Amino acid sequence: MKVAVLASGAGTNLQALLDRVHGRDGVEIVAVASDRVEAAALRRARAAGVEAATFPGDAFGSREERDRTMADWLVSRGVELVVLAGYMQLLSDEFLGRFSDRVINVHPALLPAFPGLRAVEQALSYGVKVFGVTVHFVDGGVDSGPVILQQAVELPDVREPEAVLERLHPIEHELLPEAVRLIARGAVSFDPGNRRRVVIER
Repeated sequence: MKVAVLASGAGTNLQALLDRVHGRDGVEIVAVASDRVEAAALRRARAAGVEAATFPGDAFGSREERDRTMADWLVSRGVELVVLAGYMQLLSDEFLGRFSDRVINVHPALLPAFPGLRAVEQALSYGVKVFGVTVHFVDGGVDSGPVILQQAVELPDVREPEAVLERLHPIEHELLPEAVRLIARGAVSFDPGNRRRVVIER
């Protein structure tokens, strides 16, 4: 399965994918795209010999135009699954339509709680004691697609976002490659009676 990764920042989840599934388990990362020309994720991709490109918003007349160009680039490389790994832009409906049920995202909260930006800060403000990570399919909403994998961690005494994220990053680095591995194996499907429920064959 040919995989593309979209990332806006440091690319630690991209690195986890490169280290854990790239070139094994039937997975090949063939493209990395970013909206930021300075994103460290691009350097990680190139260091691994993966083609990388940037699609900054100010280079296009609209988000739709940017996403159309990016989708064309991915399709030309035979991409079968798109993984959002810290990609900080909303994707257009047209983009999602071209990769229907083939875009996944990792989010630092137990969805449906605390969607959107600053999820950890939202959770801390709410006073929760249990945090976590969700890998989910992407739909037209904000972190509203069907859940693939989730893992929780109890942090009753943590007060700072950085401390929470420090505990969540290793979970992200486990769950995201596992989700890609499962999808590549054909082990992920939708319950025909409820498409919000993702079925996993272990």
